[in-house]
Amino acid sequence: MPLAGGEEHEASGCGAIGAESLSLGEAATFRRAQHGWADTRVADRDVAVRAWESLFRAQVAIMRSLAADFPSKDISFNEYDVMFNLSRQPDRRIRLRELNEHVLLTQPSVSRLVDRLVSRGYVCKLADPQDGRGAIVELTLEGLALFRRVAVHHMDTITDRIGDSLSTEELRQLTALCDRLRTRSTS
Repeated sequence: MPLAGGEEHEASGCGAIGAESLSLGEAATFRRAQHGWADTRVADRDVAVRAWESLFRAQVAIMRSLAADFPSKDISFNEYDVMFNLSRQPDRRIRLRELNEHVLLTQPSVSRLVDRLVSRGYVCKLADPQDGRGAIVELTLEGLALFRRVAVHHMDTITDRIGDSLSTEELRQLTALCDRLRTRSTS
């Protein structure tokens, strides 16, 4: 059976299994075994890749569920993300380029989204006194009030999705592990 890279695999008994039908971790092990590559970290790599796959798939499933059940007609899930990040900043304001580092969107999308929030009075854009080309984005009082109303219901949805699936201790462990992964990834 042809595999990635045009190689052939002989199967015995149950039929051929190509690397394309395996998980990422299984495919990596399959390729190493096929080529006779030595790897002193085989178990560590496979476990790491499987953990990443599981984390990524859980995050996507949870985000899709939260977006589908988002409790507001006034703002979108992504607009909420921007307002959430602004609400956590001193004076509810941050440089636009720094906001880009916190939200789940790409930079051009954030700029357009901020402009939409400005037009509705939920945020304002100010000139950055330290960078004439930059902008500071600030959550208005009207935006903060809307954010708080939506946040109460959104936290209930989050609790339903995550809090009902894990114990309090598991949630603490998950938080610590995710914080450690995020800190390591940004350093």
